[in-house]
Amino acid sequence: MRFDKAFFKAAYGTADGIEPSSRPEIVFSGRSNVGKSSLINKLLNRKSLAKVSSTPGKTATVNFYDIDGAYLVDLPGYGYAKVSKSEQQRWANLMDGYFKQQRDIRLVVQLIDSRHAPTALDLQMLGFLADMELPFVIALTKTDKLKKSELEKRLSSLPCEIDIFDELPHCVLTSSEKGTGIDELREIITDCCMQ
Repeated sequence: MRFDKAFFKAAYGTADGIEPSSRPEIVFSGRSNVGKSSLINKLLNRKSLAKVSSTPGKTATVNFYDIDGAYLVDLPGYGYAKVSKSEQQRWANLMDGYFKQQRDIRLVVQLIDSRHAPTALDLQMLGFLADMELPFVIALTKTDKLKKSELEKRLSSLPCEIDIFDELPHCVLTSSEKGTGIDELREIITDCCMQ
């Protein structure tokens, strides 16, 4: 796939407005400030295709990027406490509405900050993906911020922290700063889109 030829296609603020599509879709999900936009930009070899903000909670729409005949779908980040309850509910309805449409979702890349244990909302999202029987991988972000020993400790803790599965789902260690895991993610995405 030509990730470097990606371009912004559309943004939707309500589930009803999302146009039907039969294209393969790769979905990026994660809490606010997990580094989703930065990772997407690195994956697509672009500096600012996905808007990066120092203020969490800025992605308030479902954003579609065209990547070589497939869509990369960027969901709003969840869990940002300073967003109003009504806005949090709108985001929840938007995400729920998206997932319940008839779409060709090939993979969900669930981002989790490698520096911290998965949050209750991260675990809830993983449970939702499992219940919906959607294929997914976990991308552990910001691995460059940890020393090797710290990262090893976090990895050894994950099976206990994500104990909703018999075995830990596939994890990709990523860093948008250093490019860690980008080639692996591209390969996984390409394989999913070619099925």
